Amino acid sequence: MRREFVIWGVTGAIVVVALGMAVFVLNSTLYSASGFVGSYLSALERKDADAALELVGASVSGDASRELLVRDAIGELSDIQLVGETEAAGTHQVTYSYLAGDVAAQSTFDVRGSGALFGLFATWDFVDSPFGVMHVNALNDPRFSANGVELISPTPNDPAPYLVFAPGTLELDHETRWLEASAVTVTISEPGRSVPTAVIAVPNEDFVAEVQRAVNAHLEQCTTQSVLLPTGCPFGRPVSNRIVSPPIWTMVTFPVATIEPTDTAGEWSMPATAGTAHVVVDVKSLFDGTVTTVDEDVPFTARYRIVVLPNDQVLVTPLVD
Repeated sequence: MRREFVIWGVTGAIVVVALGMAVFVLNSTLYSASGFVGSYLSALERKDADAALELVGASVSGDASRELLVRDAIGELSDIQLVGETEAAGTHQVTYSYLAGDVAAQSTFDVRGSGALFGLFATWDFVDSPFGVMHVNALNDPRFSANGVELISPTPNDPAPYLVFAPGTLELDHETRWLEASAVTVTISEPGRSVPTAVIAVPNEDFVAEVQRAVNAHLEQCTTQSVLLPTGCPFGRPVSNRIVSPPIWTMVTFPVATIEPTDTAGEWSMPATAGTAHVVVDVKSLFDGTVTTVDEDVPFTARYRIVVLPNDQVLVTPLVD
């Protein structure tokens, strides 16, 4: 009995020591301040948004959108390495290096103890949530994408705030039927950093061609009016004498369509652009009754209002002074 008691006692002591060593090792690694931050970065590396949000914990106040706190919006993160850790007044500053896309960078996170799991394993919280804020100014069209996630800005032509995981890299662009934007890459390394950026949508070749077709069609319609001052048209040729034959209009040079943004989302304009029409008409002098033929080019300028409708149809309306 005494021998068995000794054996059990030694076995128990070994188990207690082993458990103590395991707790010590885990608290020095996985459950350490650096291990906690490393778990967050590993979640971003494997694009596990739910795990990353669970580690962040408490919700973030403010009006910034959370639409980019999703898996598909997380950029590439790799080669995560612990750089160092310091502690002062209970707050641990943990620094990691990594590759965000192809950009080498490092970030420092402030964390503090928040208790113990099962009374054994240390738990931690971020002092400040590890998010950045990206202020996106979607110019000329409220639609844009970030790492492929389609978004609509609530404040077109004014910056709108979006929470993003930090560290991270996002590519912003715009590509719709009539518009395109050059891609903009934004890298946010430090938690809490605010980054302004803009996505500038401009007309693509199809949009310009569509407007050109509409302008040409309008001007061709103008030439069918057998009057000296066609209604709703940018050209005309007044005469002081009496006309004795219907005026015949033809187009010589169509205005070359250009498209400029306006202050209203979805609306564009074609500024005053030069073109040339031609008119042929016989006129009778009120002074001596002689008949002459007016056969001449008529220079003009044309302006248009352009609206992209919800169904992607383009409405082009002439602006006649």
